[in-house]
Amino acid sequence: MEGSTWCEFKGAATYADIVVQGQRIPRAAWWYETPTAGFEVLKDFLALYPGRVDEATVDGEVVQAQEGDFYGGWITSRVTGPFKGAPGTLGW
Repeated sequence: MEGSTWCEFKGAATYADIVVQGQRIPRAAWWYETPTAGFEVLKDFLALYPGRVDEATVDGEVVQAQEGDFYGGWITSRVTGPFKGAPGTLGW
């Protein structure tokens, strides 16, 4: 495991490297071992930064990674913005 962060909504996130075709990708996955109240549904799920792999898809559609390196959003044609992560969006 490669560290942790704190989300004011979901609680402590734990990070790990992943290995794809023999290449280690640092802190590309995270999960919430003990999510805070209201976010219990996240327990036992693993999240992946789509921008840290060559390609990620949802139902055959290649996703666009959310801008910046903080958010792990998967943007598809079914998701409507605006999206945080770009310069100037921190204070939303």
